Amino acid sequence: MSLTEIRTRLAAATAAAGRAPGSVTLLAVSKLQPDEKVLAVLRAGHRVFGENYVQEAAGKWPGFRAEFPDAAVHMIGPLQTNKAKQAVELFDAVHTLDRPSLADKLAKLAQARGSSPDLFVQVNTGSEPQKAGILPEALDAFLKDCRAMDLTPMGLMCIPPEGEDSAPHFRQLAGMAARNGLTGLSMGMSGDFESAIALGATHVRVGSALFGARSYV
Repeated sequence: MSLTEIRTRLAAATAAAGRAPGSVTLLAVSKLQPDEKVLAVLRAGHRVFGENYVQEAAGKWPGFRAEFPDAAVHMIGPLQTNKAKQAVELFDAVHTLDRPSLADKLAKLAQARGSSPDLFVQVNTGSEPQKAGILPEALDAFLKDCRAMDLTPMGLMCIPPEGEDSAPHFRQLAGMAARNGLTGLSMGMSGDFESAIALGATHVRVGSALFGARSYV
């Protein structure tokens, strides 16, 4: 699917939800994509991308940004604490703040740097034992602890359980965000971003629908 088709669908979903044009940010998920595909999307005018791996992003985005200095890159994959320093220097936003130790590390880095990327707290809405994220019942206390460290998360992120209807998870995330005074909702991917927009998503993550299948070789 072309960038134009994705943008058209996104705009239609935004309008159908009665929301303002431009109120949803499309993250083009460029992890494991060849440089030529990423460059084609950049040259088509898109500027906001999502990456899952610090090392991969560090290897390609300095070069891309030399040509496209207004490009923004968001971290959407698990972030190891020992990669946090590199991540805050590389990414404009981190969508995977998912545990107290990472919050502590990011707070110390923010104090040292005098700035922080935009932060989203990842919530494990399905309470899946194998998945990262703050459990729903622990979210309010976690946000309170973050704020006590002078971290100011702007929103929440979730990845609904595979094979389940994602809408109840999006609805739950939106309710938790509203309860905690957060405006950002990072939710929805290639197969369900229109449903996510209807339920309040501010950031949707689209990779395979835009770039095609990834190569894991």
